[in-house]
Amino acid sequence: MDFESVNLVYFSPTRTTKKVLTGIALGLCCDRVKRFDLTDRHAEFREVAEIDAGLSIIGVPVYGGRVPGIAAKRIAAIRGRGNPAVVVAVYGNRDYDDALVELRDISVQAGFVPVAGAVFIGEHSFSTPDRPIAPGRPDEADLDLAADFGRNIAAKMNNGQNFASRGFLKVPGNIPYKDAKLPRSAPETMLDSCTLCGICAGLCPTGAIEVGESVVTDPDLCILCHACIRQCPEQVRFFSEGSVHDTARRIHANCKARREPEFFWEHE
Repeated sequence: MDFESVNLVYFSPTRTTKKVLTGIALGLCCDRVKRFDLTDRHAEFREVAEIDAGLSIIGVPVYGGRVPGIAAKRIAAIRGRGNPAVVVAVYGNRDYDDALVELRDISVQAGFVPVAGAVFIGEHSFSTPDRPIAPGRPDEADLDLAADFGRNIAAKMNNGQNFASRGFLKVPGNIPYKDAKLPRSAPETMLDSCTLCGICAGLCPTGAIEVGESVVTDPDLCILCHACIRQCPEQVRFFSEGSVHDTARRIHANCKARREPEFFWEHE
């Protein structure tokens, strides 16, 4: 396997998935890393892009136990040519449900051959200082495991292991996939304190936010990624009381025990 060419393909509104994939790439010790940031709605992936060499690491966050629909659509705009891939799902300490098996299937449909898989934990997008959910994750221990995973990938493939010839990568999950149950809502803005800088609109992966004389967010386009809240320089984006807060309270109360990354190598 030629590790001079590694492709990081990720959808990462709050940058946790990007951080995990970067850690895996460090373990691979590759000389060249090409990034396909599927978060940026203005990026070139809107036109079909081919990946015809190297190993691809494909990563997404888990929303409601599934691959975010917009991420699935953008991965479909990347075309592999039978080259190997590692699929990675990052979830907020509740459960990843069917996201990893779905990501495997999406990657196969896009022309890749998944050779390994992993799940990592990232701070939940609904996490707040007074209601933390996996705060600070991926942390140093997680990133050490990510680098170890990269080293193991390199060792196995450089030792001549032909995963593709052994059939489908086996990962947990159900087919058909579960229904993703997410609240329908969108952040609000404290207009008296907002400077109308437009950073939130630029960050939004779906174009849900428009900034003019005020800030308007379309709840039909909002995917609840919280990127605009996390990165607002004035900290004036917020969710009012409602279904998002109810979900966050439930996860905070029921998912406090630390969960650890998992790795999958077996094929069927």
